[in-house]
Amino acid sequence: MAPRLHPLALAVMSLYACTATATDADGPTFSVSSFGTVGMVHSNERKADFTSSIYKPNGAGHSRSWSADVDSLIGAQVTARFTPELSAVVQVISEQRYDNSYRPYVEWANFKYQVTPDFSLRIGRTVQPAFLFSDSRKVGYTLPWVRPPGEVYSMIPVTATDGMDLSYRLHLGDVINTVQGNVGQSTVRMPNDTGETRARGSWGVSNLTEYGALTTRITYQHTRLTFEPFNPLFDGFRQFGDEGNDIADRYDTKGKDFNFVGVGAIYDPGDWFVMGEWGHFDSHAVFGEMSAWYVSGGYRIDAFTPYVTYARSKTLSETSTDGLDTSTLPPELAGPAGELNGTLNAILGAGSRQQTLSLGVRWDFTKNMDAKLQYDHTRMDGITTGPLTNFQPGFKPGGSFSVLSLAVDFVF
Repeated sequence: MAPRLHPLALAVMSLYACTATATDADGPTFSVSSFGTVGMVHSNERKADFTSSIYKPNGAGHSRSWSADVDSLIGAQVTARFTPELSAVVQVISEQRYDNSYRPYVEWANFKYQVTPDFSLRIGRTVQPAFLFSDSRKVGYTLPWVRPPGEVYSMIPVTATDGMDLSYRLHLGDVINTVQGNVGQSTVRMPNDTGETRARGSWGVSNLTEYGALTTRITYQHTRLTFEPFNPLFDGFRQFGDEGNDIADRYDTKGKDFNFVGVGAIYDPGDWFVMGEWGHFDSHAVFGEMSAWYVSGGYRIDAFTPYVTYARSKTLSETSTDGLDTSTLPPELAGPAGELNGTLNAILGAGSRQQTLSLGVRWDFTKNMDAKLQYDHTRMDGITTGPLTNFQPGFKPGGSFSVLSLAVDFVF
């Protein structure tokens, strides 16, 4: 039977399910664990690629009918315990990156000091605690699906942050409540040499509550976001005087406040589960304001777990703007101004409304391994482009597409 969905506990148990340990009676102990996913994905959209992250340059669809790059990864984690209070962890992952390589990178690298059994401090690179499955987002074995619902989890695609977090666990009878505060920053390279995504002055608070079969999480995260791929667009607007400067100041993505609120819950008594998450962000930039949610449920039948998920996202802010007034410009400037307006409106409307229905089954065919088959059908309204990238001539925003995914997850 598939493991029950207590995200934090499941992540810990999975990563320590099979470990190689080195110990010295008078020194620190070291534990090594590994995890991974081997996946294949097919998309029926031929003029764009389906990807699982904005940090991947291509995927399934136009580039390859079947792609192993969308979900495949392998990771290793080394945990060192120096004293009963002091420990350290390093997690390294290899997956498709912005430059189309599989060059390994450090996902986590931090020291942890356990001040008391219920109060701890971590310094270094730690998880970005925005969602129910943030702690195990890269460990496919801990997920009921092939990948988390993109409508919600793409709202904060960054999975780690460099800084510090504090965690305090409170026991109230049968209730375990964990409050976590975090501060830090992050920098991620974007595909096609378009620059970086930088988050500075990031901080947040999350509250995880566990009561029997019920787990809930409430999160608030704030950062100052810079998204360099849009710099050329707004630099272009600034060439058109005060009107262009006003537009650029309103929509550019240089150090703009980004606020996120998330709520999620899982109920998993053993034979079945139901869960859902809702998220909302306000970017004070061209990304605008958006909300998204999903509900998912499954039933365990021996080693098999069929499941269904429905997810929706919607832009709550404007999805178009008049932009520059081209009627007052000479012909040699009206053309470039019109192109700037068109690009801006395409970005504003790119996430206007999207919904996905997913059907799948998980098969836990042996210890610490599973196989998954998942079908997703996504419908996009207006000029929404959803999780697609690498657009080709003739691509039309909106419409719908379907994705078929096969994956094998493992921990060892």
